[in-house]
Amino acid sequence: MTVFIYDRTFDGLLTAVFDAYFRKTFPDALLSDGDSLPLFCSETHTVITDEEKAMRVWRGLQKKISRSALNCLTQSWLSELPEVGMLLFRYIRKAIDSPRSIETNFADPDVLELAQIWKKVDWERTRMLQFVRFQKAADGTFFAVFDPQYNALPLTIEHFKDRFADQKWVIYDMKRRYGFYYDLQEVVEISFEDGSREAHLITGMLDESLMDEDEKLFQQLWKTYFKAISIKERANPRKHKQDMPVRYWKYLTEKQADLAFTLTYRMFVGVPQRTD
Repeated sequence: MTVFIYDRTFDGLLTAVFDAYFRKTFPDALLSDGDSLPLFCSETHTVITDEEKAMRVWRGLQKKISRSALNCLTQSWLSELPEVGMLLFRYIRKAIDSPRSIETNFADPDVLELAQIWKKVDWERTRMLQFVRFQKAADGTFFAVFDPQYNALPLTIEHFKDRFADQKWVIYDMKRRYGFYYDLQEVVEISFEDGSREAHLITGMLDESLMDEDEKLFQQLWKTYFKAISIKERANPRKHKQDMPVRYWKYLTEKQADLAFTLTYRMFVGVPQRTD
């Protein structure tokens, strides 16, 4: 059994593909430093990430598959699933070796699985566009937090940059502890120091002392509007939770009261406190 050890970056994965073809040895597993080796491992190779090697593989892929399939590769990588590295390796190898494009060959289990992963990541991207709620801070910056199931934040940045081009904003991924800041000119990646216990990085809600003086009023107006347009006779809680899963409610100004009621009810009747 052959194992390649790499740094779990996308460039590292592409470098592993280059090394495999150069060595004419293809891995049965991709691991990172610190992972336990399989019991019957007969050979290991440590991949040193090389941008030039990665680009050579990428340029080769551009000749074999479409731009949408290339986007599928990079977007699926953001799923961060444990098996995605080896899945992408097999897909890339098949794409390179096949005399015709494999991207629509859903009879191939790797092609099908990759398409399914891409769909999940893209759905998380869509949910972020739907459910991110900004709060205006005292310095005029609009602040929003999220903890998406998949690392979908980078896929949304161009949308927010275009949509809110005249506003300074911060969107922060609490789960992965990084985010992006837009200063009206460019978007830069940011990260708050490890161990930060700022309340807004835990709850996602700015403290009133950090809010713009009108933010509380706008939040109340939004809640009033949301309540006013609701039609009680057409209420369908099950469908509502399908379209707007409970795990997103903590970010939604209009759902704070419903979330508090749901959690209190579950505690009272002994229902496990799930948020999905």
